[in-house]
Amino acid sequence: MTRGADAPVDVDVVVVGAGQAGLSSAYHLTRAGLDHVVLDHAPRPGGAWQFRWPSLTYGKVHGMHALPGMELTGADPSRPSSQVVGEYFAAYEDRFGLRVRRPVDVSAVREGDAGRLRVETSAGTWSARALINATGTWDRPFWPRYPGQETFRGRQLHTADYPGPQEFTGARVIVVGGGTSAVQHLLEIAEVAAETIWVTRRPPVFRDGRFGEAEGRAAVALVDERVRRGLPPQSVVSVTGLALNDADRAGLASGVLARRPVFDRITATGAAWADGSRADADVILWATGFRAAVDHLAPLHLREPGGGIRVEGTRSVRDGRIHLVGYGPSASTIGANRAGGSAVREIRRLLSREPAATPVP
Repeated sequence: MTRGADAPVDVDVVVVGAGQAGLSSAYHLTRAGLDHVVLDHAPRPGGAWQFRWPSLTYGKVHGMHALPGMELTGADPSRPSSQVVGEYFAAYEDRFGLRVRRPVDVSAVREGDAGRLRVETSAGTWSARALINATGTWDRPFWPRYPGQETFRGRQLHTADYPGPQEFTGARVIVVGGGTSAVQHLLEIAEVAAETIWVTRRPPVFRDGRFGEAEGRAAVALVDERVRRGLPPQSVVSVTGLALNDADRAGLASGVLARRPVFDRITATGAAWADGSRADADVILWATGFRAAVDHLAPLHLREPGGGIRVEGTRSVRDGRIHLVGYGPSASTIGANRAGGSAVREIRRLLSREPAATPVP
């Protein structure tokens, strides 16, 4: 209930973000009967999926785990994943009464009064006893910097701005990055471009064969170990390798997925390598990943000297009121589901104690 025109709205829990992690958390909060609000900066349901390029059809998606309590069934694999997942998330919000407030930009989370958190947004201020941060990474594309980058006369863009292959017809394109998005971009663009070159910092590792539960747990454990040490999380694919499919095999056989080491510098007309070789290009596409979108948490000083936020499970070690779902080892869709339930169980225990918890020194 609001206490005056400018007073914060009191609530037990604020959830920031309404993608897989946020909706999973909201589902568990609703089942637990905890007073909460979900704030999402996106214009409509769908999380980061709504911004994916049209040629990323649902059939090309590498694993989309169902939200808790409602399966995604009967989806047409030829439809854009942005449409399929957007409609699914919208139906999910409606079915479970998850009244997401959008578009709402969260600018800062600060220490508030009486051990509460002050959540400042474009739609007013909330006062919360706990916060689940489920903002993902899509809003923070990572752009590496190389000598001469500012001199390049062609076009530079990131996966976050990738429009699909049609805009690269007849162009010479350098794709930078060793992840799934880079591979997908290359396979599409090569069909219409004059030339493609793939560069990565490390040789890509394609994984062929079974990747079961034991392998998955081992990969997640490696990511988890980093965030426990307060280091920035790596993507799960960085430790699992790239799942090899028929399209990838064709790309390897044709030479489209023949990788070169990353260039030494960028020139006005392309790129140059330390061995003296050069390549002309019209476009450089940076498929170089994303970083966690957690700048709004900066006033709470959660970062460790290593640059990351140290967490145990989902709970911030420096402030037990803050849970990060979809961060580090819970960044996958199935991981976010499990982490949402775990975070809510911890928050229930936190809220059962009086007075409200205060930050860890």
